[in-house]
Amino acid sequence: MVLEPGRYYKKTVENNKARLYFIDAMRAWAILMMLQGHFVDGLLDNGFRDDHNMVFSVWKYFRGITAPVFFTVSGFIFTFLLVRGENAGLENPRVKKGIKRGLELLFIGYLLRLNLFGLLGGEIYDSFYLVDVLHCIGLSILGIIGLYMLTQKSKKFVLPLTLVGITMVLFIIEPLYKQASLSYLPQAIANYITKANGSVFTIFPWFGYASFGAFLSIVFTKFKSARYLYPVAITLSAIIGFTLIFYSSDWFLALSKNTGIELFGKVYSNNYLFIRLGNVLVVFAIFMAIRNLLKNATLLKIGQSTLSIYIIHFIILYGSLTGLGLYRFLNHSLHPMIVIPGAIAFMVLCSYSALKYESHKVYLMANLNSVLRLTLAKSELVVVSLIDNARGLLYRLLRSFGLVKG
Repeated sequence: MVLEPGRYYKKTVENNKARLYFIDAMRAWAILMMLQGHFVDGLLDNGFRDDHNMVFSVWKYFRGITAPVFFTVSGFIFTFLLVRGENAGLENPRVKKGIKRGLELLFIGYLLRLNLFGLLGGEIYDSFYLVDVLHCIGLSILGIIGLYMLTQKSKKFVLPLTLVGITMVLFIIEPLYKQASLSYLPQAIANYITKANGSVFTIFPWFGYASFGAFLSIVFTKFKSARYLYPVAITLSAIIGFTLIFYSSDWFLALSKNTGIELFGKVYSNNYLFIRLGNVLVVFAIFMAIRNLLKNATLLKIGQSTLSIYIIHFIILYGSLTGLGLYRFLNHSLHPMIVIPGAIAFMVLCSYSALKYESHKVYLMANLNSVLRLTLAKSELVVVSLIDNARGLLYRLLRSFGLVKG
């Protein structure tokens, strides 16, 4: 049976009034920044990577904002949907959906790191066990659900305080675990905690950004009906954000000198986590301030299609499943005059492909299910036929030896 997409697919927008358009726009901005960031970082010739070059240093700084924004927004969106309903605990449908989503992201994360040629040869490469964005976001969703379930019978302030507390603790003690090799753990598990084996992201400290996003979401939900919500939220986000960017390092230096605790000194010497948290809050302030300009349909669709965009970009750039991606053939070899327009074309290609897929997803999945059911039915007929033929052959052999009567 062939389905017609125009007949069976309808685009629906759930709870338009409740949707936070600036969050979708932030996701769109973050995924586009990720696309160009991965493209440029993977293909730009090393000779042009000069930190003293203003253009490159500015690009590098803003590239560093992308992942913190993406993790924070992911935590915000999921928790916003989780806590806004009236049902709590297992009665909340978002719990089961969240568990399913978290496991789905973990599965896709590993699937994208499979190499079919190695698999056909009976080998799974070490890169399969490396942890990336999807693994961490999937595990972060499961972590937020776990905290939600553990605190559901507590006072309402316990969950947000726990979430922001986890962010602070993970960021402050980062020097204690970032160098750990964890060689006593299986590599597949150790890779979630340490970068020693090549993991790009680890659950610690990146869960800290997701938990902070969850904290912001709960606060936002609590005051969503306040008259001056946005003016206050924009002001506070900007003030706290710039304070973290320009003064958090000085705080930790002062704490180290006044308390004699070496850990604070280590945070001061590499204070990227709190500075990036400040960047995230400033980005929130900017997008909230221009929220009325961010209702472009295409922009919002991109923000709602980040998983599809991520998968497509991974396949094209890194050669997921086959190993035959742009990174393999053009690794650190291109001139900026090629990389810049190439990055723009890459963003357009990945976004356009993802949006096309999303617009036909129901149609494609329905046809895929039909094909699978038809294949399964035919397979069953073939198996039954083979069994009948085998039984007939066995019977004839036994009869020819006189072991059964005709």
